[in-house]
Amino acid sequence: MENPLDDGPFYHGTKADLRVGDLLTAGFRSNYRPEIVMNHVYFTATINGAGLAAELAPGDADPRVYLVEPTGSFEDDPNVTDKKFPGNPTRSYRSTEPIRVVGEVDDWPRLSPEGLQDWRDRLAELHADGRAEIIN
Repeated sequence: MENPLDDGPFYHGTKADLRVGDLLTAGFRSNYRPEIVMNHVYFTATINGAGLAAELAPGDADPRVYLVEPTGSFEDDPNVTDKKFPGNPTRSYRSTEPIRVVGEVDDWPRLSPEGLQDWRDRLAELHADGRAEIIN
């Protein structure tokens, strides 16, 4: 890959039970807007960001954070970067190409129940106000 945006390491948060070698691909419903099928797979270079995504993912399974590597080119996630915030402070990325699971992280920082509820309330408010637009 030429001139990578970030050298990582990279993480992906989910409630899916994945194995080393699994490929994560685009084409699944958004965790934040389930009516939208995503054209990209998302990942971050911050373990806290992946942990937040895992905690907010739908379903009753335990949240998990995986160490991942992109298999091809990737770009800044426009949902949390230049179009909404200057630069890429969250080090969030997306790719139309798969990302590969290379391990699971067991010691990531978890949100308190109150902190998680604050995030859920914030997302619900954005959704209700119509501000939860996803750039897909």
